[in-house]
Amino acid sequence: MSKDIYKKNLYGILGVIETASEKEILRGYRKKALLCHPDKNPDNPKAAELFHELSQALEILTDAAARAAYDQTLKAKKAVEARNQVLDSKRKKFKEDLEAREKASFEKNEALAAAEVERKVRVDIERLRKEGSRLLEQEQQRLPEEIKQFKSTLDQAFNSNPGTSSPSSSPPRIKLKWKANKDDIANGGYNNDNLHNLLSCYGKINTLFVTTKRKGSAIVEFDRVSSDILSEHGHQSNPLTLVWLSGKPCENLKDDNETTTPYNSKPVLEEHSFKYSNLSGVSEPQDKTAQSDNDFESLVLMRMRQAEERKKLIEQMRKEDND
Repeated sequence: MSKDIYKKNLYGILGVIETASEKEILRGYRKKALLCHPDKNPDNPKAAELFHELSQALEILTDAAARAAYDQTLKAKKAVEARNQVLDSKRKKFKEDLEAREKASFEKNEALAAAEVERKVRVDIERLRKEGSRLLEQEQQRLPEEIKQFKSTLDQAFNSNPGTSSPSSSPPRIKLKWKANKDDIANGGYNNDNLHNLLSCYGKINTLFVTTKRKGSAIVEFDRVSSDILSEHGHQSNPLTLVWLSGKPCENLKDDNETTTPYNSKPVLEEHSFKYSNLSGVSEPQDKTAQSDNDFESLVLMRMRQAEERKKLIEQMRKEDND
């Protein structure tokens, strides 16, 4: 008799319960034998094997000693299965608890990181708003006095500030887009610092605003910007798309910058400054003085308008970011 037969459920093979009497076991054997006999199942290649198992099961369960030994083996097997089920249940619960704690910890850290990023953005926006308001107020306060004091030095002032745009122009503003999932903390690999480092080589940055809730978007404003920026694509794994909002690039900005002061390392709102000189004894033609008045007024008004546009643009992006 094969030892493997003891590993099987003999009661199940005969179709009887574990407490079945010998008569019930014989009845179950006859019923199964009629169904599994090889002579009645010539097309079933396993019929002989099944019939042999029935015979072995009958032999064991109708022998009192063999049945008692088998029942002990079956009982021990069920006890092992029960213990395994308990252990599996405990392991499953432990795994679920561990995953729940890891998920809660991740969500907490993610929420803290998002809150910190949002706080920094609010601080930056508030700083830019205050700087824009302060610049506008300072320009308005200086306007009457500077019109009187610098009539004869306006041309020199314009020449000494190569970054000054013409009164009719708007500062170059570019919208940057890239791919980023809504839940991506890294924002597709771009942030304020690395965008500033990436773009500052093309011109002095007045303002750089990176949205937080709407991932994959930023706006940058230059004082002047080189046309070389048109070939900038950012990270190769996640390229940038540039959309011009206002202004135009400069073809020869690189040559001009070789004789001027390097770009500032931080995007700040620059205040316009002029050189003082002794005006005693200096006489300017009336038409040139009038033209200087008009140029200076246009310059200041342009800077006031640009500051207001910058302020509105930041407020608009902040509103879209909060929607």
